[in-house]
Amino acid sequence: MTVKPKKRGRPASQTRLLSKEVIVEQAKILMLNDGKTPSIRNLANTLSVDPMAIYHYFKNKDALLEAITISLMSEICQPKAEVRWQEALTELSLSYLNLLKQYSGLLETLLSMQSSGPAEIFISRFKLILKPLALDESETDNILCLLVDYLHGVALAYRCNNTEQILDEKAIKGPLSVIYRALQN
Repeated sequence: MTVKPKKRGRPASQTRLLSKEVIVEQAKILMLNDGKTPSIRNLANTLSVDPMAIYHYFKNKDALLEAITISLMSEICQPKAEVRWQEALTELSLSYLNLLKQYSGLLETLLSMQSSGPAEIFISRFKLILKPLALDESETDNILCLLVDYLHGVALAYRCNNTEQILDEKAIKGPLSVIYRALQN
């Protein structure tokens, strides 16, 4: 009878290819395929490492989730200086909605996190877009809350709908136009 050697602690030298980036990318693939954040055990099995090897790079599951969600949120569009703020905000909204649609477990993960790091990516891009309007901080925060609540509602509605509807500008143009009119006044 042969006994497999245990793989404990730091990654062995033959797993030199393991890194934070590799772990996050594999977790994103699992999240895309499974529709939920992967467990440490599942992620480790996919990477052919001991679960403790993941903890060598991330102090706990929350740190891993933050890294995954920051990586995903970094994929939403960057505002372009030459684009009008309305177009840039529509593009940001669509980009965020499509990310939430693609990674169906992402919204719940974002909403349940203690860290605000992933949300800060959206917030910073949102504020950059609205900078030309010279709104005060309270107005900006109120519009942000309104927009994000609307976008999360749309994301949930799309997920609850069993048909494959296309998520495009026409789908959100009406409600966004109300927000835009309020911002122009």
